[in-house]
Amino acid sequence: MNTTRRSIKVVQNLLEDNDRTADEIHERFEQAKAYTVNIMASPGSGKTSVILRAIGALEGQARVGVIEGDIASAIDTEKVLQGGAHDAVQINTGGNCHLEAGMVKKALPSLNLDELDFLFIENVGNLICPNHWCLGEHLKLCLVSTAEGHDKPLKYPEIFAASDVILLNKMDLMAWVDFDAGRFYEALRSLSPNTPVFEISCRTGEGVSKWVRWLKHNESKRLAHRVALF
Repeated sequence: MNTTRRSIKVVQNLLEDNDRTADEIHERFEQAKAYTVNIMASPGSGKTSVILRAIGALEGQARVGVIEGDIASAIDTEKVLQGGAHDAVQINTGGNCHLEAGMVKKALPSLNLDELDFLFIENVGNLICPNHWCLGEHLKLCLVSTAEGHDKPLKYPEIFAASDVILLNKMDLMAWVDFDAGRFYEALRSLSPNTPVFEISCRTGEGVSKWVRWLKHNESKRLAHRVALF
């Protein structure tokens, strides 16, 4: 009797299916010329506030859309629409700790994608799962706040290593919280030596214009590359 057991890598297969869908979504973003940013962060780090500040900084220069991912409610979708978003749609995961490409694909028909210059995807608050699920984005953004402590790169190394840009929010709280900037950067640079980091405060506006200028420059480089290809 053959007692050999075969294992099926279910998670791997799920990720492969997700990546295929993400590739389809990416092509749709490319066709619409909507530069898409996947924002990954812990709950309370300031994801919605970062989006609102970006909308304000881009007012009159670019049309911004938002996909809001939450386990429940549409609170943040209402906030960004009131804050000047050109369009927004809510995805409620019903308990899932991250967005998946299939969820985004189903939400896209509810967006006027061809009318957008930038699209922010606010992922479910989590520093573990979202990193593994591509959503077709152009840019992975990791947001962390000083209030969370300086040890986050040590505790969640994968998301910091994989991100294209990192925002350190709530700089206005530095004097009031236990955050050692030296230890934060030492841990971060051991994982990701060259990833751009922008220190910001969504409450005061500190540093916001600098990172938005970087975002616009990044998008301009991408468009120039597309033109060169054709």
